[in-house]
Amino acid sequence: MIRRVEETSRWTIDKVLSVRALADHTALHVGQRLPKLYSRELIDVIFEQPYCRIGNLVDRGIAKRQAASRYLHSLVDLGILEGKPVGKEKLFVHPRLLKLLSDDGHQFRLYE
Repeated sequence: MIRRVEETSRWTIDKVLSVRALADHTALHVGQRLPKLYSRELIDVIFEQPYCRIGNLVDRGIAKRQAASRYLHSLVDLGILEGKPVGKEKLFVHPRLLKLLSDDGHQFRLYE
C-alpha cells in the first residue's frame, strides 16, 4: 500500500510540474507575441481552471469588462483559448490545460 501511495504522490508531483511548465511556456509565448497584453496575473487567471470568463479578469482587477473581453479574444486569436458560447455568456476554454489535466500523461504540445 505504501508503494501505491508513493507512486500516486510522484504522479501528482509530475502533473503539477507539467501544469507549471505549460503556464511558463504560455507566459513566454504571450509575452513574445502580445507584449502589450502580457501580464503574469492574466496568465495566472487562465490557469486557475480550464476555462475563464470575462468576469474573472474584472474580479481580479486585471481589466474593466471591455478590455477584459479584448484580452481574452486576443488569446483566442493567438490559439491559447477557444471561445464557447454558454447561454448569454461566453466561456474561454483553455484546451491544452484541459487536455493536460484529463490525460494520464504529463506532456503538452508547445505553442509555435
